[in-house]
Formats: sequence, structure tokens, C-alpha cells
Amino acid sequence: MGMDVIDYEIFGDDMQYVEVELDPGEAAVGEAGAMYYMEDGISMDTVFGDGSNSGGGLMGKLLGAGKRLVTGESLFTTVFVNQARGKRRVAFAASYPGKIVPVHLLELGGTLYAQKDSFLAAAKGVSLGIAFQRKIGTGLFGGEGFIMQKLEGDGYAFLHAGGTLTSRQLAPGEVLRVDTGCVVAYQPTVDFDIEYVGKLKSALFGGEGLFFAKLTGPGHVWLQSLPLSRLADRIVAASPRAGGGSSEQGSVLGSLGNLLDGRD
Repeated sequence: MGMDVIDYEIFGDDMQYVEVELDPGEAAVGEAGAMYYMEDGISMDTVFGDGSNSGGGLMGKLLGAGKRLVTGESLFTTVFVNQARGKRRVAFAASYPGKIVPVHLLELGGTLYAQKDSFLAAAKGVSLGIAFQRKIGTGLFGGEGFIMQKLEGDGYAFLHAGGTLTSRQLAPGEVLRVDTGCVVAYQPTVDFDIEYVGKLKSALFGGEGLFFAKLTGPGHVWLQSLPLSRLADRIVAASPRAGGGSSEQGSVLGSLGNLLDGRD
């Protein structure tokens, strides 16, 4: 059974959301907690797994949910069905700044590998599986790039990229080296590997880590300038509890307050 054919529109700049238009009887599936708003006439139901195995019995549902658990996602997704007589809209938004990436899976060959926390929503019928990197080096040092989500279907899926989105079409043999967390998605024709930085001094003091993701074409890749893990690390590092700056940082009163409470 193919995906529902849906229309959509993306709104916003740095805090985007996607509005999906559903014909009567059409449905969309969203990541748990991604729903922004929905119009009257749309019913919402939480399902076990990704919603694509509704006809596969208990075993199919367990397998679908198990795949999501391995990738670190919720065991549940939410299905939104238009039960009205006319068109209705439902919107999905990400939880941190960035860009929404609409991808038509049929135009990409039916399969796409995506970072585990990048999936936002899709047409009903999308299959969300897992893709383990086969190379031992990638498995040991790949970090966020080791276990990817495998999206399969013939319609639209919507991914979220943190910060600024970069879209690149790699020629055969063309190589691109990026931080492992900055990879949003890529076609299966792209070879994903992990490469050692090469210089210990650069790894220890350059702030880039010991390993890069090495992407070799041909195929399309999508990158993000601000992965959620990097954003979270900066927030934790800046927290006063972690020894970072406080909310009064940069003011005279802030320095005086630090002296009075013993922080300086």
C-alpha cells in the first residue's frame, strides 16, 4: 500500500513549521510531540511503532516499535486522519531552531537514511526502520552517525535540520568530510565512513573531536550547522551549575552579585 498523497507549505524562517493539507480520508504521521495545531475534523490517534504495520498483526507492530527504540526514538507515533468532508490542515513544528527539509522518497529511489532525531512527519504509510553502518570503524567511532533511521516509501517525508541547512549533490567519487553530528540525511548510494582526524593535537585542542564523517558520492546529502547534541552541550557548558556563566554575565551588578554570594 502506497503513501497518501499530501500537499504542504512551510512557514517561518529560523523556527519553521510545516502545514500539511489532507483530503478527506487522507492521513499523516508525526513524531510524538511534533504536532503544532490541527483544524476541526481531524482525528488524532497514538499508535505503537511507525503506523505502517497496522495490518501486520502484533508481531509487525512490535517490530516497528522495536526499530524506533533502537534508534532512541519514542515507541509511539501519532496518526492524524481527516474525517471531514472537505480539506483540513495539520501542522508540525520542531523543538529547536533550524530548517524543515521536505523530501519526496519516490524521487530519491524510495529509500533515505536520516539522523535518528531528524524525522518530523510524513505521509501515512511511511516505514521507519533502522540502518546500521556495516563498517566496524563506523560502528566503534561513528557516534551519532552509527545508527540511522531508514525511511522507505513513495511520498513526502519531512526532516528537521538544526541551524542552517546545507544540501549537496555529490558526484561519483566526490568526498565531503563533516562532523558526525552534522549529517542530517543521505541517499543509500552515498558511502558513509568514519575517518580519523590524523593529528592528535588538532583532535585535543581544535575542538572538532577525533573523527570525521566521510561521505563519498554519488548521491544527495543534507547537512545541519547546529545539531541538537552540540546545542545541548553549549547550554550545559554555559550553565552556572556546570561552572559556566550566569544570567548576570557582562554587567556590573552581575560581578558584584558574584562577589556577595561567593562565586568570585
